Amino acid sequence: MATTRQAHTVWEGNLTEGKGVVTFDSSGIGDYDVSWPSRAEAPNGKTSPEELIAAAHSSCFSMALSHGLTSAGTPPTRLDTRADVTFQPGTGITGIHLTVQGQVPGLDEAGFIKAAEDAKANCPVSQALTGTTITLSASLA
Repeated sequence: MATTRQAHTVWEGNLTEGKGVVTFDSSGIGDYDVSWPSRAEAPNGKTSPEELIAAAHSSCFSMALSHGLTSAGTPPTRLDTRADVTFQPGTGITGIHLTVQGQVPGLDEAGFIKAAEDAKANCPVSQALTGTTITLSASLA
């Protein structure tokens, strides 16, 4: 069964001096301020499209890796995943780097790296972001 999730943004003003509010409609988790300076300079308590992509990618990758490991008979006890999304004003998103550290009883480092590479290639968010370079660092804790 397909699912659809919704969020919306209300933006006021021009790009560099304007501001917006992103609302997570499906989950109802809240409203988050967004602005050009929070995207291109320091966050200053606001979010950015890149941070939202990082959140989506790190969670999707973790789910895909957990599923792959469990299906192979080595379920993880913990996965700690970080996604770093790099934005260059005037160019756009120039890359995403995933870093994952896992606790997986019964699995060696090589097996973990192989499973992480598979999750990177096959998680739905990675597949949606094929227009940028996605790199990975994976290790066992």
